[in-house]
Amino acid sequence: MIGALATRFVLKNFLTAAARGYAESVPGKALAGRVLLLGETSQVLEGWRSWTDAVRLYADVGHRPEWDAAAARAAAQFGVALDQEYPGDLIPLPDGFEARHRLVRELADSGLTLGHFDPYSVAFRHIARGDEPDYHIVLTYMKYGWIDREEMDERLTALLPRFSMETIAQDPAEFRRKYKGLLQMADRLDPGVVHRPF
Repeated sequence: MIGALATRFVLKNFLTAAARGYAESVPGKALAGRVLLLGETSQVLEGWRSWTDAVRLYADVGHRPEWDAAAARAAAQFGVALDQEYPGDLIPLPDGFEARHRLVRELADSGLTLGHFDPYSVAFRHIARGDEPDYHIVLTYMKYGWIDREEMDERLTALLPRFSMETIAQDPAEFRRKYKGLLQMADRLDPGVVHRPF
């Protein structure tokens, strides 16, 4: 679904509305959980880019149907596309990824916390897809110090033996080629904001 552009203002309003709707739909139940932003959505919230074409997030919540309904209502309210994804469904995640999530704040009166999914996991997901906007997302993480090149090399070295055609839907050698291409880009240019074509 193509929606309106999700600016930082729209993103914050969407998150507030989704969290409020979730809390209202499960009164009296334990609401602890977290909403973790991914890729360009993280970068919009941080002010590194001005918009994204979809709100991309992973919600780790106890009441999935209620969250999905609340998030869908909020997406419709603000006219944005919503893409809920768990990176671990698409690639193996590097060891220690849980400890590298970046907490942002509590989402008021919802029992939910807002954060950013481990940047290394998200980076490997974007490298696996490997088009130009994906590379620029990773380069932006590097520019702002969320990813260190040496650490990324170390994490990837440990992770590559777990890659297979089944886990990432591509030849691990193809992933290595894409990773090498990303590093060559990092040596040549500063990251820009490159959006996906509509």
